[in-house]
Amino acid sequence: MTAATKLATYADLVALPEDVKAEVLSGELVTQPSPSFPHVHVQGSMSHFIGGPFSFDGGGTGGWWIVCEFDVRFTAHDIVQPDLAGWRRSRLTSPHTGQPIDVVPDWICEVLSPSSTKRDRLHKSQLYARHGVPHYWLVDPVARLLEAYALDGGHWKSIGVYDETARARIAPFEAVELPVGYLFPSEPPTPEEPG
Repeated sequence: MTAATKLATYADLVALPEDVKAEVLSGELVTQPSPSFPHVHVQGSMSHFIGGPFSFDGGGTGGWWIVCEFDVRFTAHDIVQPDLAGWRRSRLTSPHTGQPIDVVPDWICEVLSPSSTKRDRLHKSQLYARHGVPHYWLVDPVARLLEAYALDGGHWKSIGVYDETARARIAPFEAVELPVGYLFPSEPPTPEEPG
């Protein structure tokens, strides 16, 4: 990027057509294709198993705002749309004040896809750590894994990797048991071999 190159801001995102999913990373406007079915399934399942009890106080756990794909501005030139993000209500009293949200989330979950894996694992991971996001989860629908990290001294520390057989209590949502296999769509049946 040359000195004459204009760094993208939130105004550049607003100028895009509504059906274009995009983010601003280090001043670069990055567009993304529509998510795959497994990606959307993970988001919906996570909204149910985490958002249900923590956003809606269904099991007495409450105290959070959990949202999908909402603009979060870390700096004027770093505006992301995490697949899922959560804020403790004590830190974000209302998310209804408009877009983008300028409060650093307490938890972010990104669902990996071929077009986003490098960005989620490298650029966004570093961005989230630099700005003090306490918890970062990565969900891989192909490998059927959930990786959970906690910020420790400005660096990510693995707190666990969970496969589809796990029923886990994972910070910051350890108050509920997460059936990890339910995050993923059922695998198609394998054809029987002729006998």
